[in-house]
Amino acid sequence: MIKKLLKPARKLHKYLGYLLFLQIFAWLLGGLVMSAIPLEKIHGKHLAHRSLDNPFPAAAYQADLNQLVQSKVQVRQIQFGHFLDTPIIKLNQDEQLIFNGITGAPFTTPNQQQIIQQANQHLLIAADVSEIERLAKAPREAGYKEDVWRVEYNDIFSTTLYLSATSGEVVTVRSTLWRIFDFFWMLHIMDYDEREDFNNPLLISFAATSVLFCLTGILLLLQSPPWRKRRPALNK
Repeated sequence: MIKKLLKPARKLHKYLGYLLFLQIFAWLLGGLVMSAIPLEKIHGKHLAHRSLDNPFPAAAYQADLNQLVQSKVQVRQIQFGHFLDTPIIKLNQDEQLIFNGITGAPFTTPNQQQIIQQANQHLLIAADVSEIERLAKAPREAGYKEDVWRVEYNDIFSTTLYLSATSGEVVTVRSTLWRIFDFFWMLHIMDYDEREDFNNPLLISFAATSVLFCLTGILLLLQSPPWRKRRPALNK
């Protein structure tokens, strides 16, 4: 029975190998790269803080909180934070409202120089700003967030901070390490667009085909298993 299957299995295994070898190599190489780079370095925790401890005590927030809240509807959360040397109060409802924590006036949108100062406070490495731009919509690596500043540094990792243009908060930290990981993640899950769909038909099809490739390989191994004793060659 097995002998009858060997010839078609050998042929199928060969053609499946031609079809799959690049993707299997990408899976193996991607697995090596993604497991070799520590996750905290991919997230840029060694490059910049995503948030800073609030240096202001409760007494610094002198704005009348009741007055700020009474004219607003459906305030779901109140947050006390800071931007550079200014305490701020954030009211979260359908959209976030930000106020000066001392005067109660609407928080003034930070300018470019203030954004650079804010980014530098979060930075953990010695580097200078190489490029800064305000984006109506961030690229995919920053989750397509709207109205953000992109601040890139001149270090070897091209560390990039994305900051909210309205609050100055760090949205995310990206670097060359993250982009390398992201590239191999794309190859790994075979989602070449958004790189998020782990259940896409292309990946499922190649995974099923790889299982068949493996099964035909196992079948071929049975052709000459290691436990089978070889007959001694006859002397001519």
